[in-house]
Amino acid sequence: MTSILPQTSWLIPLYPLIGVVLTIPWSPALIRKTGPRPAGYINILTTFFAFIHGLLALMALLENDAPQFLAVPWLQLRDLSLAIPIEASTITLGACVVITGLNLLAQVYAVGYLEMDWGWGRFFALMAFFEAGMCALVLCNSLFFSYMLLEILTLGTYLLVGFWYNQPLVVTGARDAFLTKRVGDLVLLMGVLAIYPLAHTWDFRELGIWAQTATPDPTVITLIGIALIAGPMSKCAQFPLHLWLDEAMEGPLPSTILRNAVVVITGVWVLVKLEPVLALSSSASTFAIAIGILTALGATLISAAQIDVKRVLSYISSTYMGLMFVAVGAHFPNTALTLALTYALGMATLVMGCGSIIFNAISQDLTQMGGLWSRRPVTGLAVIGGAFGLIALPPFGGFWSMLSLASQLWQDHHGLLVGIILIVNWVAAFSLARLFGLIFAGQSQQMTVRCPEPLWLIVLPMTLGLGLILHLPLIMAQLHLLPTWAALSKDMALLLTWSSILGFAIGILLYVNRIFQQPAKLIHQPIQNLLAYDFYTPKFYRNTFVLGVDLLSRLTDWLDRYVVDGVVNGVGLASLFGGETLKYGNTGRSQFYILTITAGVALIAVLLSWQYFTPLP
Repeated sequence: MTSILPQTSWLIPLYPLIGVVLTIPWSPALIRKTGPRPAGYINILTTFFAFIHGLLALMALLENDAPQFLAVPWLQLRDLSLAIPIEASTITLGACVVITGLNLLAQVYAVGYLEMDWGWGRFFALMAFFEAGMCALVLCNSLFFSYMLLEILTLGTYLLVGFWYNQPLVVTGARDAFLTKRVGDLVLLMGVLAIYPLAHTWDFRELGIWAQTATPDPTVITLIGIALIAGPMSKCAQFPLHLWLDEAMEGPLPSTILRNAVVVITGVWVLVKLEPVLALSSSASTFAIAIGILTALGATLISAAQIDVKRVLSYISSTYMGLMFVAVGAHFPNTALTLALTYALGMATLVMGCGSIIFNAISQDLTQMGGLWSRRPVTGLAVIGGAFGLIALPPFGGFWSMLSLASQLWQDHHGLLVGIILIVNWVAAFSLARLFGLIFAGQSQQMTVRCPEPLWLIVLPMTLGLGLILHLPLIMAQLHLLPTWAALSKDMALLLTWSSILGFAIGILLYVNRIFQQPAKLIHQPIQNLLAYDFYTPKFYRNTFVLGVDLLSRLTDWLDRYVVDGVVNGVGLASLFGGETLKYGNTGRSQFYILTITAGVALIAVLLSWQYFTPLP
């Protein structure tokens, strides 16, 4: 059992793919009498099988603690041999358990949330498609095939965001998400192709071995490192490629659970695998840290000024992705993975809690909510638990991951980065306290007067997510992910704890106790507008890139219409008029034709032999 389960871990992505295939009879409604619901139940069952397989394989490896590597042949062409390398380790199988477990909760949640939607077959098939792609990505040990899997996930994002394709905003969000990711993917492909001539491999293990002794040209490896970072930038919604995550919220909310909690982390996963290569260039590492800090600080400030609950969550997601970029850029890959684990559970529970509010209130405007604590205590506890799981508040999981990051940065003498992380944690705590206060505190609004707890199918995944957050420190202790007391930085722990308490306290005073009737007026209006409108990034894009593409399109249209078509039409008109002119020379007399041909041949002969008639100098 110990050897068989990890060796067959390549089957984990196949379970959801089987669910996709079995969904086909209900997706185009070939089977009409049962309705589309069986498609959802089938995919829940296959996801459950994938979860159980991954969990048992993980338990087997925890006993043995010996990773296993497999290779599946894919292409053999003369000297080119491509095989799909698979790594079955505690990290990869643990990631599979998180992916399948959260997708299982999201699918159960979707049964209640999309109860009246007739697109069940398509939705559950796309969720299973997402799950298969992510499980394959974490098991795959090749940069080349990881790029292909990232492309599959980009397609899955486009299809899931555009699920309700008859709505204009949904179509726009799906299009922008796809195009934004394509920008990063194109640069990433350049890096993938450029690294091969240097390392002669795409295998992550072999890349790590090569990086230990490699001495590449500094300029070349810097450009390659930045190219390898550019792809995850778009996947993880980092500045300036972050707007797609906000627009992707137009898709079904159950898919947001998986996308905001796990899908956005796929870029960080690839960076963690490539960390030895990035370490070859200090400039590339600094670039990753700069992008992460810029995104974390900017996104958390923006989240504190939003009135749309989905926008708050999307910018919080970008914030924690930025912190993971900092961890990878500072060469703490294990810390980045720990931060990804705590973030995934916290964000999933937070999205499920806020989604249940949207489900009943039929609104996502925070200014139209309030007074829900007495009606929605379970949902309120889930939102609080999700917030505590994200923020550095002991003893929850987010505290230990943030403490690990801040302590390692401090030991490496990055005091400025530690200060920025404390500010980010403080503002994020304030933003989440503001979110809770606007939804659950104060007086009931028109949209929340009749807003009880939703169906048990929505409440059950929330409570399970809350239970996972509460038990996560115990799980981390069993997996040896918590620091020992002797190695614990007490001063850093106190700083992080007080920054969280201060952020929550200010948020509670302003939005729960309401010591000011309109807290937003405490900030000057220009600053409010700057944050509410995302530092005017959309306007900047419209006035630069969008305008440039529009002008370039108009220029190419003019050139095509009047230059290219003009030349072609000119040749056609010349042939037409030439033919019309020559037809008047057709007399029907053979001697006239012979005379014309003879004159033409004589003229050509004279032209060809003219140099012989020219007198020599």
